[in-house]
Amino acid sequence: MRSVRQTVQANGITQAVRVAGPSDGVPVLLVHGNVSSSAFWEPLLPRLPETLRVIAPDLRGYGETDTAPVDATRGLGDFADDVAALLDAPGLFAPGVRPVVVGHSLGGGVAMRLLVDRPERVAGLLLAAPVSPYGFGGTRDLDGTPTTPDFAGTGAGGANPDFVARLAGGDRGADGPTSPRNVLRAAYVADPASLGDHEDLLLESMLTTVTGDDNYPGTAVGSAHWPGTAAGRRGVLNALAPAHFRLADELVAVPVKPPVTWVRGDADVIVSDTSLFDLAYLGQLGIVPGWPGADECPPQPMVGQTRAVLDRYAAAGGAYREVALPGCGHSPHLERPAEFVAELLALAGVVASA
Repeated sequence: MRSVRQTVQANGITQAVRVAGPSDGVPVLLVHGNVSSSAFWEPLLPRLPETLRVIAPDLRGYGETDTAPVDATRGLGDFADDVAALLDAPGLFAPGVRPVVVGHSLGGGVAMRLLVDRPERVAGLLLAAPVSPYGFGGTRDLDGTPTTPDFAGTGAGGANPDFVARLAGGDRGADGPTSPRNVLRAAYVADPASLGDHEDLLLESMLTTVTGDDNYPGTAVGSAHWPGTAAGRRGVLNALAPAHFRLADELVAVPVKPPVTWVRGDADVIVSDTSLFDLAYLGQLGIVPGWPGADECPPQPMVGQTRAVLDRYAAAGGAYREVALPGCGHSPHLERPAEFVAELLALAGVVASA
């Protein structure tokens, strides 16, 4: 399977999409994660059969899609609305289609938001290393209880300013741990050898990230609680913060519950119960000074939260399957493509035969 690039006017912006497969194929919508673009799906496409109709958009502020602002107070709603508009855009899917929605990391949160907002349009979810249904950071237990009233330690204030500057500057080198290339090698995958010949493609994808207050990382506000910062109202990292993105109860309550497959790596350092991007865990390690201790600010149990919410989803009449890949990091579709494709085809087969 090979993709072609198209642009589509949808939800008031110009969106760039990768399109592959016949128009009457089993519909699949691929939603990429943070600091990436639809190019992150490109290594997977040759492994997919021609029986699928695949649409992979660049989210706003990534790839070749318009640099539209992100209203963080809507959680990931701006992204979900953009993606939803593609379902009825001429020439992409057949009319009234219900695709299998595949979401990676932030894209997993977008997929969950899409299901909550438009359950009748989603045939199945494949969540690849998804953000917790309680957002990123700032919660202490499986029920998503806030560590502080303002979810201190979440949002744009937690972004590494040198990494942001290197993104903005188009840094393609490997000088220092905050270079995008080294972040790709160390955080996006468990074994950098799994990037293979695609490393430069994926790096270029990362460098399309639009930086600034309205996009990545967004704005931050001060907090009286450790570490002194909380989520602002603009930009991507704030849209992921639990002050704005908390849909666990909504997800459990959706009236139509398509099957869910959750694929994750057990060596993921981004979405993890010991995430190296969670300021509480970094405080516990002594990397961020002044940590008030586990009683006041424990690391977020991200994996445990997702499992607890999906257990509730199943108890309410849905069904889900958890697939934990040993030795795999944050990008199972890149690191373990054969297993990933098998799970996608199994889910698509269930949907197609329903």
